[in-house]
Amino acid sequence: MNYQLKKRLFILALLQLSILIVSFFLDHKIALLSYINISFYFTSALLLTSLLLFTINSGFFDVISRSFSFAFQRGQNKRRFDEIPPLSELITVNQRPLVFYGLGTGLFMGIALFFYYFLQT
Repeated sequence: MNYQLKKRLFILALLQLSILIVSFFLDHKIALLSYINISFYFTSALLLTSLLLFTINSGFFDVISRSFSFAFQRGQNKRRFDEIPPLSELITVNQRPLVFYGLGTGLFMGIALFFYYFLQT
């Protein structure tokens, strides 16, 4: 197993541990339903952040950010529109690790939902 995969699995394990810790602090016990609820929030935050980064990196907000920057410039240091760097060049965060962690946490949440459903019936 290569180093990068080990590192990602370690971070995924830390995420699971943090979900258990947050679950314990909120409910003063570790319960399956509490784990499912907290992991849903973690999964949603990770996946929505990765989707936002993907949208920014695709260049969707470039014209809007350049227009705002151009409109709010004042004085002697006013630049031309084509001199303003686009937002997709300024924010260069890779969204793939967030997708991996979000899908991994979502997978564990789905497994927990499966067990919760069959434990209730």
